[in-house]
Amino acid sequence: MFNSSEFKVYQSSNPSATKSPNAMNGVTIGLIAGTPVLVIVSAILAYLLWKKKSIGDRVEDLESALEMNNELEMGAIIPRRFSYLELARSTADFAETEKLGEGGFGGVYKGFLKDLSMYVAVKRVSKTSKQGMKEYASEVRIISRLRHRNLVQLTGWCHDKGELLLAYEYMENGSLDLHLFKGKSLLTWNTRYTIAHGLASALLYLHEEWEQCVLHRDIKSSNVMLDSNFNVKLGDFGLAKLVDHENGSETTIVAGTIGYMAPEYATTGKPSKESDVYSFGVVALEIACGRKPIDPHAEERKIKLVEWVWDLYGTGTLLDAADRSLGSNFVEEEMTCLMIIGLWCAHPDSKLRPSIKQAIQVLNSEASLPILPSNMPYVTYSALPHFSLYGATLSSSSNKRSSRLSASSTANS
Repeated sequence: MFNSSEFKVYQSSNPSATKSPNAMNGVTIGLIAGTPVLVIVSAILAYLLWKKKSIGDRVEDLESALEMNNELEMGAIIPRRFSYLELARSTADFAETEKLGEGGFGGVYKGFLKDLSMYVAVKRVSKTSKQGMKEYASEVRIISRLRHRNLVQLTGWCHDKGELLLAYEYMENGSLDLHLFKGKSLLTWNTRYTIAHGLASALLYLHEEWEQCVLHRDIKSSNVMLDSNFNVKLGDFGLAKLVDHENGSETTIVAGTIGYMAPEYATTGKPSKESDVYSFGVVALEIACGRKPIDPHAEERKIKLVEWVWDLYGTGTLLDAADRSLGSNFVEEEMTCLMIIGLWCAHPDSKLRPSIKQAIQVLNSEASLPILPSNMPYVTYSALPHFSLYGATLSSSSNKRSSRLSASSTANS
């Protein structure tokens, strides 16, 4: 509070303080009356700014994350950057009639690029998928730099108008699971054995032959694509990670598909070459047996493919697991070989799995078959204290498992 002398000094030095009470009241009323208008205008501006950001932030965040202009130019061959209009026109504006399938992060459509005279498969990342943006970034960053006959090639990419699109070479015969489980065609044994070789070759390139080690993290039959001649092409690198050849991944986030995930990876969240090899082993058994990794409708002992086949191995009746749709039209030695390699790669103890190079040597008859325990070993792993789970195909029940696992490991031989 001012005393009287202080108030006089304040009046003389502040002309506005000498205004009449009526003038002061007018200013006060004006401010009060204008407040709701200011609030409304501010709210409108805030909404417009938010809306503008919500439309553009997917692309802006992506540009920052990918550093597109620099990173893509590092590759020897740069996939083409398409406009949204080009890819939309190629798929008849993403018509349902052109839809090839629906993945965890969006739909895939058949398209035809007139100027290139070629068919493509266009993946349209769902706008509601936050993880989809990371998948898109991973695909462009990694697969655009890989060159191998057994890998799906990225034709081009697009991030315009708030859309994230990827264009791949079109695979006429779709994915392996369509043939094994959905009756698209009956794959002959020779074709199946060739597919197993091709998938192993792709994994060898990713793990050992490229400049960095690529951990795919989602090897499964639905990601194994087949061209017009049934040559295998491994696709979907949305979950892939680059690591140094000598160092493992520090990631503690589980992403993948139940049934194909190695037990230590599902528990600790740390992907590795060994966890990729486990997934390859499961696919090898699918190829030989014509069965999915988990069949909840099967008899109790047959629900889990690896456990069932291992039981038959232990009783010397391994060929009973051969795909019945083949009848007797397979080479017994090759069928036995592929099943044992599948079990070896899917060994519960990651330390006892082969490298993919060792598995190929056995496939090529350059090394003898391994001798496995007659009973499937059971190994438990400790969960890391701060790992989390995500993934469109990952069951939430996996979270419960970590609390039941301990650091001990046991094996029954």
